[in-house]
Amino acid sequence: MSNEAAPPLPPHAVVTGSSGGIGRATASRLLEEGWRVSGLDLADPTLSHPSFAHVAVDLCDAGAIDRATGDLQDAQALVHAAGVLRVGPLGALDHAGGELMWRLHVDAATRLADALVPAMAARGRGRVVFVGSRVAQGLPGRGQYAATKAALIALARSWAAEVAAQGVTVNVVSPGATQTSMLQDPARAGSAPRLPPIGRLIQPEEIAALTAFLLSPHAAAITGQDIAICGGSSLHR
Repeated sequence: MSNEAAPPLPPHAVVTGSSGGIGRATASRLLEEGWRVSGLDLADPTLSHPSFAHVAVDLCDAGAIDRATGDLQDAQALVHAAGVLRVGPLGALDHAGGELMWRLHVDAATRLADALVPAMAARGRGRVVFVGSRVAQGLPGRGQYAATKAALIALARSWAAEVAAQGVTVNVVSPGATQTSMLQDPARAGSAPRLPPIGRLIQPEEIAALTAFLLSPHAAAITGQDIAICGGSSLHR
């Protein structure tokens, strides 16, 4: 009988929205870097990898989140990338869409962090990244969306202050206009994205690379920050 200890398991990240866009790019990047990834998404999985586990969950359902996170307590990182966009000016606001965005962007982030971060803090290390948006600064026709993304910044800063001493970092990555299926969503008809000064849309893989760095040991001193990756769109605010 061998006395050799079993090799340590790879680090475990929970990534929401892993079936498409920024979430998929992030999950793929982390898998390339040797992470185990649990992808939380209502949509069918689009990744196939021995270290990837798809967790079918409606992130707008509090009970479903509670059930899913019960089996994820060993997670060392949480990336909340799932999102939707609904647009509308004052006088024609999409109230159902606003509620959907709040539940998916903010309430889901709150429940996921509440379920997973205390265990990270108890172990003395953890990473949380919320995918925000440059629109959190405010943009006509997108007030409800902007409010949800601004709320993520407030949550991240508050929670970063709570768990910094326990080795857990909490940050927001805020992209500018990004090349994802959200750009073709009929719900944003009449609200075309603004091309960043670099002359092209941000690529999901660029956001994934920054997110992966924030999850790495090298980013241990970065916490409570809202980091824009916007191709220069923030230069003249």
